[in-house]
Amino acid sequence: MRDEPQDLSDEQLLRYSRHILLDEIGIEGQQRLLASRALVIGAGGLGSPAALYLGSAGVGQITLVDDDTVDLTNLQRQLAHSLARLGWPKVESAAQGIAALNPEPRVIALQQRADAALLDRLVREADVVLDCSDNFATRQALNRACVAHRRPLVAGAAIGFDAQISVYDSRRADAPCYACLFPPEAPVEEARCATMGVFAPLVGIIGSMQAAEGLKLLLGLGSSLSGRLQMLDARRMEWSEVRVPRDPACPVCGMAGPH
Repeated sequence: MRDEPQDLSDEQLLRYSRHILLDEIGIEGQQRLLASRALVIGAGGLGSPAALYLGSAGVGQITLVDDDTVDLTNLQRQLAHSLARLGWPKVESAAQGIAALNPEPRVIALQQRADAALLDRLVREADVVLDCSDNFATRQALNRACVAHRRPLVAGAAIGFDAQISVYDSRRADAPCYACLFPPEAPVEEARCATMGVFAPLVGIIGSMQAAEGLKLLLGLGSSLSGRLQMLDARRMEWSEVRVPRDPACPVCGMAGPH
């Protein structure tokens, strides 16, 4: 949050009044959000609710990265998009969705693959990072950039009826990174919505939680999911949680990692 807090206009006081009424947020907290910069990788099932809630909450700058376009099969769950925007770049469609709720945030829409060089630059400029991607390689590259630049990462995933979410906060000496739990060299069998399917509300639940964790991190509010992996079985609507310690031998954040 590098922008100087500014006084809220009468319209902003009204727009964000339900946040301002919360003692934990108030006017100062809302000013922090307005001066904040969020990076969202992926504008699909998870990225849709995450980006919409970040925008409606008044995060000042939201950078969206996705190389895909809106397809009819997306509309079952990707609620930032619409029938009128079929064929649009997802980032442009999501930007329109945010603007329809709140025209204030500056939305930077990048229709490109999130490679290591791009992520290194974008993560450096962000205050919080949300991983709403759908592949292991992107998650690992994003985690490496977040560790290198000490940016908190909110990672979610969902397929079928199963989902997970955690926070990897490299600002904390005791916090694990994504690679502590999912080693980069581990064999991974990618599961995709196109072949496995996904329960529509599931991505809404996890994406909304990612937005909530991101906003809390920007506000310095409460305790995050750092060190805790939460998993949801939507068949039973049953949550389970495991504690995740930092791995001293992690190739990304541990003693064996780059310094």
